[in-house]
Amino acid sequence: MAAAPPKRKRTWDTPPVADLDANTLNGAASIADGPRKVPAGDRKGKAKMPDDDYEQGDRAGSELGFRRPVLPAAPGDNDEVEMDLLEALEREAEAAAAAGGEGGAGGGGFSAEVMDLRGLRRAVLAFEKRLKENMDARIRHVDQPEKFMESEVELDREVKKLHAVASAPSLYPDLVRLNAVPSILSLLGHENTDISIGAVSLLGELTDADAVGEHEEEAKALVQAIVDSSGLELLVQNLQRMDEKDSEEGNTVFATLGIFENMIEALPSVAEAVCERTRLLRWLLGRIRVKEFDANKLYASEILAILLQGSSANQKRVGAMNGVDSLLQAAAIYKSRDPKSTEEEEMVENIFDALCSVVMVDENKERFVKSEGVELMIITMKQKKLAYTSAMKALDFATTRCPAACERFVDVLGLKTLFSAFMGKVAVRRKDKSETLQLQQEIDERVISLIASLLSGLSKGSRRDRVLSKFVEGEYEKIDHLLELYIKYWERVRAEERRQEEQQRRREMLRERGEEEDEEDEMTDEDLYLARLEAGLFTLQLIALILAHLWAAEHGGMRQRIDLLLRQQKLSRDHVKGILQEYSDNIGDLDGEEERDRRRDRIAKLIRDL
Repeated sequence: MAAAPPKRKRTWDTPPVADLDANTLNGAASIADGPRKVPAGDRKGKAKMPDDDYEQGDRAGSELGFRRPVLPAAPGDNDEVEMDLLEALEREAEAAAAAGGEGGAGGGGFSAEVMDLRGLRRAVLAFEKRLKENMDARIRHVDQPEKFMESEVELDREVKKLHAVASAPSLYPDLVRLNAVPSILSLLGHENTDISIGAVSLLGELTDADAVGEHEEEAKALVQAIVDSSGLELLVQNLQRMDEKDSEEGNTVFATLGIFENMIEALPSVAEAVCERTRLLRWLLGRIRVKEFDANKLYASEILAILLQGSSANQKRVGAMNGVDSLLQAAAIYKSRDPKSTEEEEMVENIFDALCSVVMVDENKERFVKSEGVELMIITMKQKKLAYTSAMKALDFATTRCPAACERFVDVLGLKTLFSAFMGKVAVRRKDKSETLQLQQEIDERVISLIASLLSGLSKGSRRDRVLSKFVEGEYEKIDHLLELYIKYWERVRAEERRQEEQQRRREMLRERGEEEDEEDEMTDEDLYLARLEAGLFTLQLIALILAHLWAAEHGGMRQRIDLLLRQQKLSRDHVKGILQEYSDNIGDLDGEEERDRRRDRIAKLIRDL
């Protein structure tokens, strides 16, 4: 285990650090980090661009070592050939438009209806020409913005025409082969933020899942080209220079986050690549700690949850950059107040989902404890606000196979809050009755999991005795309720088993008749076991584990009560042992074979005690 840092005092009831703005958080990259912010006036053509920046491409690209080809001030022989071809294509498009052809008025021949390979080549060539003209004009007239403003308007017009490519995703591989992706990405570092905003809009439309449709391979090719051309780095650098107080730039932040979501959907490996190669994680952690709620904070929380879900590498990165503490600060805002809208409620769920993902890593469990996360979650549960269930979920993840978290939970008097929930003393109300029942079921299952973690994580001593004593209080009322839950979940599992048996009989009848079976009805042994788990088998196994721990305590009164209640249901301890044995047999080696064998040995001892 890592050495504990010096103990620092924190009082969760004091105003959280979330009250600070994003630029002062964590000493890390914030919204204001990255390339120098261009003043608003520069966006209207008054920006001054150093010559050496354009000799290596745009500023963001040169910082990353991404170099566009050096463009000479005057065209050479090859450029003359390109210009002649472009002029011929433009004349052809103008003639078609004049004759009422495919180009259409004002469309330049690039409308969504007529985009094909020829149109794509025309559009890319026109775009490259305008880009080169703008770069040349800015180099020649650094201090005279009025002389390059027209080229900027023309460039913006060509960028907008490229939106038509989104209507033909089958052309994405051709877009990549024409080497247009690096040129589009170079616009993200353009001195005029209006141009970079246009580039973000274009990338968002090209990667949008609705536009891609069934062209998954073509979308992968485009996304891979963006990644290979340092697109992730350029997107994050542009994101950092956006000023969200400006509504247009605030919308661009939202659109940029949407691009990341689209890219991850098309190519899941982007989730780890963007965290490894950029400062996006730091930006997201800083963004969710800003107290005021808005659409960008909601989207930032969603992207953060996506990046952390199922990625141990990203979970470890967040822990290493003090991200556990950042998530706790974001969650602390809602310890004693409810979200004001359904959107804000969704954001709170995203923050807690991200926290649960992070504490799946052992070293982050320790950070959670040291950052007083256990105390914060218990305070949140005591307040009984909307985050109640989310706080319980976070404790469930944090205490799983973490003795330190279990010990802290008992030390800070969490047992009273936990067993109040266990006995159903916490009122849960939602507008829809089915939603209320579903939420109550989730609370029951979280409480069962927490109690099982406490009994498994606490060795013999006063803390374990305090947990066991809760089952003696009130004339063993908690054992009574535990057996009620055992029967409830056993009946649910039996119903699923009967359903599976009926399906098996139906398949056998079809085979006897020589009729074909529906392939969708075929289920492997693993599928059948997973279906039973979803029906409640996992919770049933945890209840059996708790009963085994209570029996192992060698308390005469508890043993008599358990035996009595089992006999009343025409069951015996052998039934509990069977449930436990199946649980032991299916423990995987995700945490290593040594940990798997250790857990199986402990369960085997409990079975022998029964």
